[in-house]
Amino acid sequence: MYKEFLDAGHEGLQHMSYWTHDYQALYDKALALGYTVGHEGSIGGEQGRFAYFDTSSQTGAHPGTIVEISDISGSKGKTFAHIRKVAEGWDGSDPIRIIK
Repeated sequence: MYKEFLDAGHEGLQHMSYWTHDYQALYDKALALGYTVGHEGSIGGEQGRFAYFDTSSQTGAHPGTIVEISDISGSKGKTFAHIRKVAEGWDGSDPIRIIK
């Protein structure tokens, strides 16, 4: 979906993401609203699911407006929490960070 966005001549924000601990409810709600799944998968198993929904046909938004939902109940959420914690005190130097 990233390549299609660029190939269509679009620039700027391609998608935004909502992180959730209640993935299935949010997924079902998006489908009920008429959004279509453009891409989905998982990182680290069942609690690392994600889906990209094309919302432009339902909202009248510009072509390429994508909403991602991401389950952060599992290890992905712990990784994001760790990144947030170490970023809070970051002074902008040494931009390459190692995640252990």
